[in-house]
Amino acid sequence: MFDYNCLIEKDEDGYYYASVPSLPGCFTQAKSYDELIKRLTEAITFYLEANEPPEPDKEREFMGVQIIEIGFS
Repeated sequence: MFDYNCLIEKDEDGYYYASVPSLPGCFTQAKSYDELIKRLTEAITFYLEANEPPEPDKEREFMGVQIIEIGFS
């Protein structure tokens, strides 16, 4: 069993989007957060059924996501 880091965003219309950086092309969207998690779990499962599971990256450690504000004059 592996853990996968997922990026989740919410757009201005209220839709949630999720991707799995370590699984190229593995992403989904939903109107609610709960539905997104359900779909994301399915997307990861389908991805792993169709592709060779990648080896865990032991050289990199997920540290988090940071928002950087850039102001233009």
